[in-house]
Amino acid sequence: MAHGAGGKASRRLIEGLFSPLLFGGAAEAPLGDSAFLDLNGGRVAITTDSFVVRPLRFPGGSIGELAVNGTVNDLAVSGAQAEALVCTYVLEAGLPTEVLAAEVRAMADAARRAGVRIVGGDTKVVEHGKADGIYITTTGVGRPLHGVNVDPASVRAGDKVLLSGPIGDHGITILLARGELDLEADLRSDTRSVLPLVEAVARAAAPGIRWMRDPTRGGVATSLNELARDCGLGVVLFDEHLPVREQVRGACELLGLDPLHIANEGQFLVVVAPEYADAALNALRLAPGGEEAQAVGEIRKEPAGAVLEVTRYGGSRIVDMLVGDPLPRIC
Repeated sequence: MAHGAGGKASRRLIEGLFSPLLFGGAAEAPLGDSAFLDLNGGRVAITTDSFVVRPLRFPGGSIGELAVNGTVNDLAVSGAQAEALVCTYVLEAGLPTEVLAAEVRAMADAARRAGVRIVGGDTKVVEHGKADGIYITTTGVGRPLHGVNVDPASVRAGDKVLLSGPIGDHGITILLARGELDLEADLRSDTRSVLPLVEAVARAAAPGIRWMRDPTRGGVATSLNELARDCGLGVVLFDEHLPVREQVRGACELLGLDPLHIANEGQFLVVVAPEYADAALNALRLAPGGEEAQAVGEIRKEPAGAVLEVTRYGGSRIVDMLVGDPLPRIC
């Protein structure tokens, strides 16, 4: 299960098996959220993602909505606008028709809100008990955003790290929605398309954008550790600036979890050149849904290849990638 959680085990699986055998890639090659292809003189972005969520519906969203937003967001943080999606449904025998219909409607509604077309798909059915009701895979094709170049190799010491809003809402919402813990909190998943926020930053600071990522599985910690490894520099986070709702912070403290490791489905990280940081942050805060954006850190030469969090009390700690699988079936 840990190999699907987006942390260290996932990275080892990709680098040790998939990358060398499927892509012929070196183990140290940067791993992005989308691939860019040159076709007939034009450039397109493509990405794919699978969604295995339990429960299928939860406060703030459902698996159908996630399946659209997750793929649209992977394209957005790669510097592309989604144009079309194809989807695959793996259905468990005995699934009530009304449950399936609700998720198909959720996908259609999410696609309309995100401004993307669903143009095709496939359906398979497996035996009862062999799937959590529904698994959905979506593949998206997009066109590059003008003037946006996302590349960890472009990151420099002194660059600023911005975060679009509070972290941990999605993962903790899913955990509580299962009803397996005697905890209650007024939380909703943050699932949404981040494309409007990315476009706002691009309009204000496109030349200064170095890198972007939506911190889904593995959370902010894993995304920034991947950046630190790929650029060879250090990422320093300031705890007092990290936006975390009190309900999320409290649940994490009770359960021994780190909010930096919790999945998000409607936030993104962006690294910008220092001279563009204020413009990018202002653009985020003025965009609908970006009011709680924060500048949460900066790039430094040390600690090279690692993430360091400076606490509000003056101490510091190294923040590693997610290890293990604390929250299965969350995205």
